[in-house]
Amino acid sequence: MSRDLFAAAAIAALLAGPALGAGLSIEVAGQAHGTITIELDEEAAPEASARLLALAREGAYDGVVFHRVIDGFMAQTGDVRYGRAGADLSAAGMGGSNLPDLPAEFSDIPFTRGVVGMARSMDPDSANSQFFIMFADAPHLNGQYTVVGHVTAGLEVLDAIKRGDPNSGAVPGTPDVMMRVQAID
Repeated sequence: MSRDLFAAAAIAALLAGPALGAGLSIEVAGQAHGTITIELDEEAAPEASARLLALAREGAYDGVVFHRVIDGFMAQTGDVRYGRAGADLSAAGMGGSNLPDLPAEFSDIPFTRGVVGMARSMDPDSANSQFFIMFADAPHLNGQYTVVGHVTAGLEVLDAIKRGDPNSGAVPGTPDVMMRVQAID
C-alpha cells in the first residue's frame, strides 16, 4: 500500500470514530412513539449484555410493556413472562424469562440520565430479563445494581413514556409498549 493510500485510510478510520458495541433498538408505541437505541456495556456487564441480546434475538421483548414508570426516576420494562401488552398485567414486574437469574455485575459506572440498569429483587444475584432506563441521575443506585448500557439515541422517546403512580410506578390504563426490540451487533 502506498504511503498516501495508507494515510488516507488512517484518516478515514479516525474520522469514522470508534465502532459502536452491541446494543438494542427498541421501537416504542403508545403515548410515546419512536425508537430508543441502547449501547450495551459488554465489558462492565458481559452476562447481562449477553442476556438482553439473546432475549431480543428470540423476540422475547416484542410486545412487552413499560410496567413501572416513575417520573424523575426511571422507566422499567422487560417482564417477558407477565408483561405482555393485551394480557392481564396484574403480575407485571414479578416475572422474568425461563433462563436462570444472573449474578450481580456491579461497577463504578454511575446511574445518570440515559443509563440502563438490570432490575432485580432484594437479592443482588436475581436480575433476569427486566431492565430500567434512567430519566435522571440516581446516585443512590450506584454500586447496587448492574449497569448494562446507556441510551445513544431516542431520549425524547424515553421522556414521552406514559408515567405511572408517583409512589409505586404502576402505570394506569394502557402502558406504553416495546413493539419490537432488535439486537444490534
